[in-house]
Amino acid sequence: MLGPRIVVAGTASGVGKTTVATGLMAALARRGTSVASAKVGPDFIDPGYHALATGRPGRNLDAWMCGPDAIGPLAGRASRGAEILVVEGVMGLFDGADKFKNTDSTAPGPPSGSTAELAGLLQAPVILVVDAAGMSGSIAAVVHGYRSWDPSGDQVQTLARSQVNVAGVIVNRVGSDSHEAMLRTALAPLGVPVLGILRRDDRLRWRDRHLGLVPVVEDEVDLRRRLDRVADAVEGQCDLDAVMALARTSPPVSVDEPPRPRPGGRARVAVLGGRGFSFTYPDNLELLAEAGAQLVPVDPEADACLPEGVDALYAGGGFPEVYAAALSANRPLLDDVGRRVGAGMVTWAECGGLLWLARSLDGHRMAGAVAADGRMTDHLTLGYRTAVPAVDTPVAPAGTELRGHEFHYSVIDPPGGALSWRGRHGQGRGGYATPTLLASYLHLHLASTPGLAERFVASAAAPGPAGHPGLASRPRQW
Repeated sequence: MLGPRIVVAGTASGVGKTTVATGLMAALARRGTSVASAKVGPDFIDPGYHALATGRPGRNLDAWMCGPDAIGPLAGRASRGAEILVVEGVMGLFDGADKFKNTDSTAPGPPSGSTAELAGLLQAPVILVVDAAGMSGSIAAVVHGYRSWDPSGDQVQTLARSQVNVAGVIVNRVGSDSHEAMLRTALAPLGVPVLGILRRDDRLRWRDRHLGLVPVVEDEVDLRRRLDRVADAVEGQCDLDAVMALARTSPPVSVDEPPRPRPGGRARVAVLGGRGFSFTYPDNLELLAEAGAQLVPVDPEADACLPEGVDALYAGGGFPEVYAAALSANRPLLDDVGRRVGAGMVTWAECGGLLWLARSLDGHRMAGAVAADGRMTDHLTLGYRTAVPAVDTPVAPAGTELRGHEFHYSVIDPPGGALSWRGRHGQGRGGYATPTLLASYLHLHLASTPGLAERFVASAAAPGPAGHPGLASRPRQW
């Protein structure tokens, strides 16, 4: 059963959604409230901030990757034992993969993967964050537009018929008492509750870099100090009682338990971590464990070899380019990984993990398990993808349609061709695969396709070095 919940949405990227959402989480947690959190979409970094604020794993709710039917069960998993679920939106309220939907792209309703779609699926009230810098009376037009817009395409429908319930506003970057008074006067005729007025304060900014905010794992001490300042501001300038009351207006919704993997064997799986590899969904780790995996962390800068007795390697993404010199300096581990992956150890690598398995990254020597070289560029590759492996892999058999996303500035040469992919703006081939290896730029959520977790663990549990010695030494390109 889904209990009290809210969605914190923005009018656009950069208006302060993460500041407000994370501040609400931290301020409520300070009061002794058990707070669960989630991020709309595939982002890895914001959920780390949520986890810092709540003390619970930060989750992702992505209706494009996992499908609408999975959202209720995943939200139920995320909010188990919590008094409130706070969901942070993505981009603007109505922004999503409108030309690349799960179904017919002309179908009515909010864009697939959007915050509006997610709020509708959860039947959750929306708190709209508005950046009021350089604005006074115009805020009323902005808020009225977001409250009355009907994403079904019939723009004359009334608010009462809208699928999205914008039930409150938090105004950010307010300059002064007089500015606040003008904003409140402008909003009063709309009858929408103003749940908070946050003053302009550059100390509330987060640190960022080329793919977004700096991950928590890289400097938790500094980010906790910043989070404390954000929580102080939200505590003093937002009505937390009203936020909780709004969350309690969410109707009770009965949800099924997420499908639990059927254990396909027992296997020890090394999970790449450390400050350079933090892009791993908590749900993925839990689903692997439920499928029979014993997860063993690996620090690629500190550990001299893979843990004893591991059967498989899961190398997620992150920022290996930031730590390339330190990663390259750990020759004992890289040599061990290159040798064992080449001998057929079951391996699944995504994005940063692919770069780590390559021969080099920006001239720094890496593991050499994949016969390619990585380098950073100024071009961002971003978006949802469907991808189909041409050969059997330890994650999915040949011909399986996988749904994932890419988010990187790097390229790898040669790019490989084991996966045929399609995205919003085109299609192509990329990645490396054998029956023991899947290494590509594609980030996967294991709840997106039934059987992925079971297959990976079963592959790892197979006799011998995955039963395919030597196959990974030269990953096949198609």
